[in-house]
Amino acid sequence: MTYPIALFQTSLASMVERPKILVIDDEAGVRDLVCDALSMSEFSSAQANDGLEALSLLRREKFDLLILDINMPKLDGLALLEKLRNEGASIPVLMLSARADKADINQGLRLGADDYLTKPFSIEELVLRVKAILRRSAGDNTEVKVISCGPITMDLAKYQVKFNDELLDLSPTEFKLLEQLILHRGNVVTKETLLSEVWEIDFKSSSTVVDTYISYLRKKLSIFGFEGIKTVRGIGFQIVSD
Repeated sequence: MTYPIALFQTSLASMVERPKILVIDDEAGVRDLVCDALSMSEFSSAQANDGLEALSLLRREKFDLLILDINMPKLDGLALLEKLRNEGASIPVLMLSARADKADINQGLRLGADDYLTKPFSIEELVLRVKAILRRSAGDNTEVKVISCGPITMDLAKYQVKFNDELLDLSPTEFKLLEQLILHRGNVVTKETLLSEVWEIDFKSSSTVVDTYISYLRKKLSIFGFEGIKTVRGIGFQIVSD
């Protein structure tokens, strides 16, 4: 694919300031998709199709973050991550996994991965998680914010939700919705407030999107036996510690 020359006419200073991300995946289509999304979000990126090629690049260049697929030939993602951590490398890592086996994901987190996404994933969510990881690794002055309601804990910096010790897989919209409910835990949050804060709809709307996503959240939490999201008829919703 070719691009107009104008797209590359960026000043050297701005290029230096852009975080550089190495995308490691044996699927060319996935690498291209992720790199295109990173470029549109003002990140710089490079590609490697397996762990051995990634190691070679890491020896020559400095990167701010790795997006690392688990299942690859030659040297898979878990082996590469273990090697890097054993060598003392602290570079942040976002894992990608097509595997349904939670043991692989848990092993990756134990080895020192910062976060993970399972395929297929949304580009929006990937970019959000990349930004959250980079904020943490930059050691900015923003306090890491953790909020909770009973057994539910949300780490807003890690973009991570846990029910007790179990990770809960939420979409970006579900995450924002749960965040708003927990920030107002015990109190009723009106539909208008949720439309404004989550969907940025600042006018009266008959949309049922809030009800739809509340049902999604309830379904995912009900797996753990949590029934703490309550409907206050005609007003909105509240979350209690059940």
